[in-house]
Amino acid sequence: MTKTSDLPTVIWHKSSYSGPDNECVEVADGIPGAIPVRDSKNPGGPSLLFSAAAWTAFITAVRKGDLPKTR
Repeated sequence: MTKTSDLPTVIWHKSSYSGPDNECVEVADGIPGAIPVRDSKNPGGPSLLFSAAAWTAFITAVRKGDLPKTR
């Protein structure tokens, strides 16, 4: 895990699917080859860094509906 404060140059983006309670994750641009991800409810908290390949595989699985729903 990385501290969000260690990533001062990234620009965070929240999903357009985020609900009114901000229950979502945010992703950022600005680190070549890595995708930072953080909890939108805790913007100063820890962030996870995914490789670009791992993030692409995750997004592909989400779009295809290959991940189990938890609700």
